[in-house]
Amino acid sequence: MDSSGVGAGGAIDEMDALSRTAARLRPWLVRGKPLPSLLFFTDPDRTPDPERVAERLPAGAAVVFRAFGALDAEVRGRGLRDITRRRGLLLLVGADEALAVAVEADGLHLPQRLSAHLPAIRARHPEWLITVAAHDAAAARAGQAAGADALVVSPVFPSASPSAGTPLGVDGLKRIVGAVETPVYALGGVRADTVEQLLGSGIVGIAAVEALNA
Repeated sequence: MDSSGVGAGGAIDEMDALSRTAARLRPWLVRGKPLPSLLFFTDPDRTPDPERVAERLPAGAAVVFRAFGALDAEVRGRGLRDITRRRGLLLLVGADEALAVAVEADGLHLPQRLSAHLPAIRARHPEWLITVAAHDAAAARAGQAAGADALVVSPVFPSASPSAGTPLGVDGLKRIVGAVETPVYALGGVRADTVEQLLGSGIVGIAAVEALNA
């Protein structure tokens, strides 16, 4: 691998490209601790081996474990907890507060539809890092009002996610960043060939699913 992130065979290492760009973003502290600049979102179908990805993530990144009700969620979550602790990563759990408690996660990621539950969750777990998904400016403002530590805005670029809506584009992302004071991550279609477009957008971090699984 050379400094450009291109391997000997000419293939671009997606994780390396995203990690290098994420490292160039402005740092942000929450309760005296730095936010990770790179988030890896797991998906049972699109990231079947999240443990392999977690073993390659740079120190200081975070794994967002989304189990979607899988029967082996706790076992898999504990395995990811072991990896993240050993490698200096954070572990968030998607949507499931009970699972986050069971696997001793560092926090929770809430989908947009659950942002109203954040104050009650915060009261029970004041030490948690809690992020909220937002797909437009109104949702971003709602997440901020609920007390989110950070917002994950998507989709910025065309995405392979079956639930992704119309891409916001970099200009749409900038408008949302400008509408809130809460730090923002960019998710959706973020790959080696799109990630540098995010520089200067005001985000504090990059989030990805399949690009980090490559």
